Amino acid sequence: DIRVYINDKETDARVTKLALRNIIKDSPLKVTVKIKQELPEGQGFGMSAASSLSASYALSSLLGLSKIDAIKAAHSAEVQLRTGLGDVIASAFGGIEVRREPGLPPWGFIEHIVGDYKIVLCVIGEKIETKRILNDENKLNVIKNYGRYCTKKLLENPSIENMIRLSRYFAEKTELIREDVMEALNAASFHGLAGMCMLGNSIFAIGKTEELKNTLSSFGKVYVCDIDRHGVRILERS
Repeated sequence: DIRVYINDKETDARVTKLALRNIIKDSPLKVTVKIKQELPEGQGFGMSAASSLSASYALSSLLGLSKIDAIKAAHSAEVQLRTGLGDVIASAFGGIEVRREPGLPPWGFIEHIVGDYKIVLCVIGEKIETKRILNDENKLNVIKNYGRYCTKKLLENPSIENMIRLSRYFAEKTELIREDVMEALNAASFHGLAGMCMLGNSIFAIGKTEELKNTLSSFGKVYVCDIDRHGVRILERS
C-alpha cells in the first residue's frame, strides 16, 4: 500500500508510486510519502521527477539501499510512464549540465557548465502533458533532430548564455512555443537572456533579476530560484 501526499493533499502521483514500487517490489511494506512542492507540475520544471526521486531516495536510505538504486527506480518510472526521458538523472546530480550520452551511469555521461545565477521563472499558460508530446512520433522526430543539433552546438561552446540562446532556437524550430510565451521571451530579452521550459508554457531567464521579475509579472506567476549544485540528498532526518 503506497499513499502519496503533495502539499498535504493525497494525489494519484503515478510516477512516484511506480518508483517506490520499483524499490519495495513485492514486499508487504506500507509506505506513506509527504512531498512539498514549491513549483507547479506540467510546466517543464521537472517536478514529477523531483517528487519521485526525492521519495525514492528517502525510502532507499531508510532501507539501506544506495543512491544509484533510488535513481534507477525513479528513472525507470518516468521512462515507463513517458513523463520524461532524463529529468530524474538531471535532478540527481545538480548544477548546470549537458548530457553527452543518455542513460544512467556508467552508460550516461554528463558535462557541467560553470556558473552561478539567479534563475527567474514565469508560468504563462496551462500545463503541458509531456506524455502527449512524447507519444506523437512525428513531433518526436522533429524534437530529436533539433535536439541533436543544439546539443552539438552547445558542446562546441558550453556556456549558459549559449545554452539559453539554443533553447530559444529549439523552441521556435520545433514549434513547441505559443505566441504568448514568445511575447514573454521578447519582453525578458530587454533585461537578460530567456528560454522556454521544456515542456511547459513557462520560461526561465537570467540577467537583471529585479527588472525581469517586474517585467514578467505581467505575463504570469513569477518565481526566483538558485542553482543547486549538490543534487539529491538527505537534508534532515526526523
